[in-house]
Amino acid sequence: MFQEQLGNYIDSQRHQFLITHIFTPFLPIIAMSYVLMAGGGDQWLADSIYGMQGHEWRFVDNWLASTILHRGGKIASILAAITVFCLYTISFLKCAPYIRLWRTPLCYLLLTIIASVVAISLLKSLTNMDCPWSLVDYGGDRPFVGLFETRPSGLGRGKCFPAGHASAGYAWISLYFFYLMVKPSYRWLGLAIGILSGLIFGLTQQFRGAHFASHDLWSLAICWYISALMYTFFSKFESHPRSHYCEKQLYQA
Repeated sequence: MFQEQLGNYIDSQRHQFLITHIFTPFLPIIAMSYVLMAGGGDQWLADSIYGMQGHEWRFVDNWLASTILHRGGKIASILAAITVFCLYTISFLKCAPYIRLWRTPLCYLLLTIIASVVAISLLKSLTNMDCPWSLVDYGGDRPFVGLFETRPSGLGRGKCFPAGHASAGYAWISLYFFYLMVKPSYRWLGLAIGILSGLIFGLTQQFRGAHFASHDLWSLAICWYISALMYTFFSKFESHPRSHYCEKQLYQA
């Protein structure tokens, strides 16, 4: 009887999870995407940033933007992922019983980060969209071609949508779901880490002329949905009693 009640409770909470984490964010994402891509929001923001810099991309080779926030940010994200991999490996050692309890969440975190970055990298090669710095309006030599517009023959391929560098930050939105597995009260900290990292990396690239705002928006959306869907899969394998306690605490928080 108790097991049946517990199963029904968990099923109802997972149904609520799907509504709040999968379906609810969809409309705001589509609305923001429409404003940016179809409503001219991308160009308005890029015009403002470009104009602030005297109609040139002064931050392309800027030490802070290029070396610290771009290259350094990428390295920091890679090192953080390597740390997760090391912790996951350690979880198989008998001398680390506490970390062993985190094995499934660590596996989730590692695979989700990899899946997010790889998915965005693949999409960049398929969407065939240019960066602002390549466009005539912003000092380049190419016309703007929208996502669903026919690209003129002879025009080189673009690899700028979604935003790759922002994904190195937004991929860590998976920390939100990681903490749902291990300590739900920390989930907002995990979300903040992912959002702030992605915003910093994304804005850096916008000020360098590498991306429009919609490029960052869709990196965020892709990372969020991959993280959420992977969580629904991995949470089924959380058989430790902690997982049931965490789900109960989540909906009481």
